[in-house]
Amino acid sequence: MLGQYIQALPGMLGPCLLVMSMSVLLTVGEGRDKPISANWRLYGLLAGLAGAFVFAGLRATAIVDRRSTVNLPALIACVIFDVLAIVVVLAARRLTRDWHHHRAALHIGNAVAALAIATTTFYATPDVILQLTNFVEPGDSPFTSDMLLRALGFLLGIGTAVVVAAIFRTLRSTAVRWSFTLAALLVVIIGLIRHATELFSLMMNMLILVLHGPAFRTLILFHNHMLEMAIAQAAVFVIPAVASVVAGFRMPRTGANEAIARSHIAFKRRSKFTAFWSVLVIAAVGVSLIWGTAEANKTPELTPPEAYSLKDGVATITFAQVADGHLHRFEYKAKDGTVMRFIVIKKNGGAYGIGLDACETCGDAGYYEKDGKIICKRCDVAINLATIGFKGGCNPIPFPYKVSQGKITIQTSDLDPLSQNFK
Repeated sequence: MLGQYIQALPGMLGPCLLVMSMSVLLTVGEGRDKPISANWRLYGLLAGLAGAFVFAGLRATAIVDRRSTVNLPALIACVIFDVLAIVVVLAARRLTRDWHHHRAALHIGNAVAALAIATTTFYATPDVILQLTNFVEPGDSPFTSDMLLRALGFLLGIGTAVVVAAIFRTLRSTAVRWSFTLAALLVVIIGLIRHATELFSLMMNMLILVLHGPAFRTLILFHNHMLEMAIAQAAVFVIPAVASVVAGFRMPRTGANEAIARSHIAFKRRSKFTAFWSVLVIAAVGVSLIWGTAEANKTPELTPPEAYSLKDGVATITFAQVADGHLHRFEYKAKDGTVMRFIVIKKNGGAYGIGLDACETCGDAGYYEKDGKIICKRCDVAINLATIGFKGGCNPIPFPYKVSQGKITIQTSDLDPLSQNFK
């Protein structure tokens, strides 16, 4: 659940904030008195989402096996329209003031905003959509509590991004115009930096571009702080939040008549309310992403090895030691001095899964137990309990053993040749 949440939220936060910012800055008119380009931004969003779903589907079915063939032109388009969007944000006040006298200019502004929204959404959304393919682990039933939790995390991530943008939108009625414009400008600039970082990184991977010295170090710096930049896109709305509070304090409680006085009092309350919720969601986004990412990326520690009987070249483990159905780890020092580990777990039906705490694919990274599953520490693959004891894939490397008279016996002569797996 947490993994899906921390991937969905930053993936959707940028597009949601961009859509909201452009909507606030460029929306004019009411009813029929609207420019013909009023819905272009919505069309851009829908086009971006449609393209993202198609691209995600092609990737999921391996029809497109090289993302770079699509991502490279997409990122180039993102950077171009981000730059143009900066111009639109700076000119938004002029474009919307007396727009009837310069309709063409407003149409151009809406067109640029629509294209910026479309390209940003198209690039950011496929990775979020592809999380749908990870809801069910291979071999599991499609309807499990784990699947539901993953789906919940996915939906919460998307929902959080939408709610955050909606809360920030309320600041438009209480904060002064310049403060909201500044926040929107910073959203676009940070988006430009993120897209440019991704573009240059991709070009270097494709050997199209070679950077050295300060340029390379700057690129690495930005690349290593993509999460922080996503949080920053939300954090910039503290500017209109503070401006909203200031505007509320400056608003007098009195007026020319009671109606105006009541409107002033309502404004003061609303300014504090919108600022409070905006600051709250900024903090929530920052804490959830920083803590969630750290928690999700936490390297699991292997449990310490347990004691067992080792006598005359025979390792003996009683059934009672491993009867609980959980993973049990044991350690053995081979003749060549190599410290080895092996695991034992009681499977369904009373059989035992026994093998090295290592596999042919990932080496001696080891396995850990989480939510009733045995997972490889290096590749995070959940091992099917029924296959433990069989060779192949990421399964623990098997070795001979005997089960009789309430105990498991292992000849150390069978373990010694396998020490090479722990070197």
